[in-house]
Amino acid sequence: MLASSPSRPLAVDPHRVACLLAFVLSSRACLSFAFALALFALPARAQSPAPAAELSVSQAPRVLDRVVGVVNNHAILLSDIDEEIRLSILDPSDQSSGVLTPQRALEQLISRNLIQQQMRQEDIQAAEPTQAEVDARLKEIRTELPACVHANCASETSWKAFLAAHGLTQQLVEASLRNRLQILSFIELRFRQGISVSEQEIAAYYHDKLIPLYGKGEEIPPLERVAPRIQEILLQQKVNALFDDWLRNLRSQGEIEVLDPSLEETSPANPQAAHPQVGAR
Repeated sequence: MLASSPSRPLAVDPHRVACLLAFVLSSRACLSFAFALALFALPARAQSPAPAAELSVSQAPRVLDRVVGVVNNHAILLSDIDEEIRLSILDPSDQSSGVLTPQRALEQLISRNLIQQQMRQEDIQAAEPTQAEVDARLKEIRTELPACVHANCASETSWKAFLAAHGLTQQLVEASLRNRLQILSFIELRFRQGISVSEQEIAAYYHDKLIPLYGKGEEIPPLERVAPRIQEILLQQKVNALFDDWLRNLRSQGEIEVLDPSLEETSPANPQAAHPQVGAR
């Protein structure tokens, strides 16, 4: 259930910027809505405040960030959307569907929050990705993602230039990959168990989907060679279908509020675009 109401800015006194900046601007900060709204300016010195007329423009409270959405009492900040958009350059699904808009970025963040909340609630111990797994995924991105291939990201110098050009850091990218891999692990544990693919389904996919992809005179691989890959594809399709239904149910039951009307989607969110593809590691 989506509802909109005026956006609520978080004003922070400049004297408290240093101690609040790292916390407020982090997309990983699990702020409750009540706590987020409590981040108002406080006196920086233990002395009587100067009259309002004597305050200079530089001393006036400034808005550093603001809450734009709430998912079951968990705040989503404007800076989270900005970060999601910057990271989208590394996501093939976002690249194929065009530029990630703030509206779609918010939808992805809402879905991810719902998934992470459910992970904690169900207490399913999704495996924490190892550094080796993160490194392997990062290597794939640097050597295979079209945007990275064009920028020659396989080179360390070019990779650093690519990150800087898109407002990213190695630490932010690795944290995002680690989070995505853990969600994928949860999805597979939660939905893949008990799913099976029959030999008839594999054969039907081979004859109806695979063979037509080959032109006249081209060598068609035998069924026994491609059967394992076809089975994996069909498993992914079934898992994704179950996951999409589950996510729609979470959205319908959750308390979701969009505080900035300009960020509301004009059409229902597409769950398939809001989660990483199972098996797309």
